[in-house]
Amino acid sequence: MDVRSALKQGQELFEKAEITAPRLSAEVLLAHAIGCDRSWLFGHYDEELKQVWWIHYGRYLHERLQGKPTQYITGHQEFFGRDFRVTPDVLIPRPETEHVVEAVLKRAGPLQNGAKRILDIGTGSGAIAITLALETKARVWATDISEAAVRVARENARRLGAEVEFFVCDLADAVRGEFDVVVSNPPYVPRDDASTIQREVRDYEPEVALYGGADGLEIYRRLIPEARRLLKPGGRLVMELGFKWAVPVREMLEGWREVETFVDYAAWARVIAARR
Repeated sequence: MDVRSALKQGQELFEKAEITAPRLSAEVLLAHAIGCDRSWLFGHYDEELKQVWWIHYGRYLHERLQGKPTQYITGHQEFFGRDFRVTPDVLIPRPETEHVVEAVLKRAGPLQNGAKRILDIGTGSGAIAITLALETKARVWATDISEAAVRVARENARRLGAEVEFFVCDLADAVRGEFDVVVSNPPYVPRDDASTIQREVRDYEPEVALYGGADGLEIYRRLIPEARRLLKPGGRLVMELGFKWAVPVREMLEGWREVETFVDYAAWARVIAARR
């Protein structure tokens, strides 16, 4: 079988199973099986697949058909133009979370004058913390309750050359000191909605990074007082918002200044920021 036929077969299997982006998924998995970039495929459609390529490709197709996310099969996800290592121990970084980084870079007042200290709570793969460390040159700390997640984040920081100090703890229990910015993408899916979310998310991504209690707001209720404790006067809290959470989270920020929400490309309120 040549590359063209393999891609056609993968695409047809994914279309029948109603897998999102069937052609792209087939290309990514075949490139991963071969050990090449996707661009290589386009110039080698007539290349015969080696047996080992076909064996790996077949296994990856099967895993994807069972619902395993492509990113967990390949072990990679791009975020803010950088390649991050991901495993089932961490939430897969989403493109919409890049709005959190953009909000910090563009709106967080202290950064305009060169923020010195940033804390990322619930870092997961380290995508936000590492990106901010590389984009701002600030000193960055990051926490996660999962030791396995912190191992992944540390490896990403090492690979990408980012200086980030990581802690394993619940929210910021192990952290003391004052910060210019506290940032977080907290778990915000209501536990009661578990049966309604995509199979790929529900069955494969870590529950601790998904669910924010019965109503989805539990972590926000704990995180906001933690941020008040840790921020310097005038420091900024920047958080990703769950679906339709803008109003209840804004109400939790009573007493904070300059509370502002930012929308994503679909016009949903995706990020909220406030000044202590």
